Amino acid sequence: MDSLQINEQAGKAVLSAPDTRKRGISGSTLKIIAIVTMFIDHVGAALLGRFLMASGYMEAALSQNVADLILWLEENAALYLTYTAMRMIGRIAFPIFCFLLIEGFQKTHDVKKYALRLGIFALISEIPFDLAFNAQVLEFSYQNVFFTLFLGLLAMLAYDKIWKAQFFSGKAPNLAAKLFLSAAALLVCCGLAEALKTDYAAIGVLCITVMYAFRKKKAALIAAGCVAFAWEVTAPLAFLPIGFYNGQRGLKLKYIFYLFYPLHLLLIYGISLLLGVAGYAVV
Repeated sequence: MDSLQINEQAGKAVLSAPDTRKRGISGSTLKIIAIVTMFIDHVGAALLGRFLMASGYMEAALSQNVADLILWLEENAALYLTYTAMRMIGRIAFPIFCFLLIEGFQKTHDVKKYALRLGIFALISEIPFDLAFNAQVLEFSYQNVFFTLFLGLLAMLAYDKIWKAQFFSGKAPNLAAKLFLSAAALLVCCGLAEALKTDYAAIGVLCITVMYAFRKKKAALIAAGCVAFAWEVTAPLAFLPIGFYNGQRGLKLKYIFYLFYPLHLLLIYGISLLLGVAGYAVV
């Protein structure tokens, strides 16, 4: 067999080989979308928000004279509109992170390590979070989103354990008991989120649990997610890329979000220091 025949056969083999890649959006692409929109949101909140305060936004907003607010808006329209647009774009991030949390929970080989990782980075990220949003090393009136994701994971774990349990050994599962225990577990996790004052608080944990309950069918998950996040105008847009998720991991970005979260918050705080607005409160 000459080289030409070998090359022809090799070419045919390549052409006939099945393409194992699935069309759509991989998990890593979803993660990148969430990270980028989150970054836009945090720049808007922690940087442009400070410029709003420095320009007298709060004084104008609290003024009893409506003309003061109208005048302020005329003078600072570009800043205010940019801030608003960035915050609206940022609303896309959290639903995607919730979806990725659910995917991670279902696919992890060790849920204890998964929970431990979330808990550790919640603690690591708290100082950068407080610096970025409050210009303080530690401030306990508002905690970072890792705490919300951690509590959401605990809620899913409790839900999973309860619905897989067999009550009254040897008899059929007791539906009423499972419903009661599921509601109690969710109430505890939501209560902790409110007590800790985490980002998105109880409603964040509730949204995670709702999406998890409808996880078996993508259409149902998307519908439930859109309803659960309807309280934020642009948040349901997150379910457009989620709808194209192909179930594949994509690039190995396991620790990208974990590391990016505290680092980008420190970066934003550093920029606010350089620009001389770190001392202003965030809107």
